[in-house]
Amino acid sequence: MALIVLFLFLSPAVEAAVAPVKKRVLGLHGSRGIVLKLSGLFALDAFAGGFVIQSMIAYWFHIKFNLDAAILGSIFFGANILAGVSALLAARIAGRIGLINTMVFTHLPSNVLLCLVPFMPTAGLAVFVLLLRFSISQMDVPTRQSYTMAVVAPDERSAASGVTSIARAVGASVSPAFTGALLASPALLGAPFLIAGGLKIVYDLLLYRSFRKADVK
Repeated sequence: MALIVLFLFLSPAVEAAVAPVKKRVLGLHGSRGIVLKLSGLFALDAFAGGFVIQSMIAYWFHIKFNLDAAILGSIFFGANILAGVSALLAARIAGRIGLINTMVFTHLPSNVLLCLVPFMPTAGLAVFVLLLRFSISQMDVPTRQSYTMAVVAPDERSAASGVTSIARAVGASVSPAFTGALLASPALLGAPFLIAGGLKIVYDLLLYRSFRKADVK
């Protein structure tokens, strides 16, 4: 309901100008190639992220270190606060080094930290590394959205947002099933962190290779 009220106060000026009719596929014309490439990369990132959704991480902490629900709730409360702050700082960093650089150079270290979590010998160290990861892991979210909007024509922005969002949703929907199977095996308990971190690093490198010359601020 709050969102409905907020949308009612939006000015008509936020609407994109009406563009001449062009041949479109999925609502896209001139930017179709770049949007599809971004969608593929975003799907890979979301697929990787599906291995480490918060419920799965909480389950891992419970099995590995026998942490109870109250402690886990406090951990993820702090983690989400850090993630929110990191997202707010992303705009300032992007203004200095560019959107792609911000996405990659904050995401890469966060994924290395993700890979390190299952190797921590104590609950305290594992929580510390996880919180450190959350403090920089969400800086790519607003910059990713901004970059997508910046590289397409104004009349393609809605379609580009829809296509990339669907790609991410499809990618994220598959991996939790694999995570459940991995967590069921004591020998593979830490595998979701390694798979997620490894795939996300691959995503970062591919993103940088594909779009570093087309960065914007």
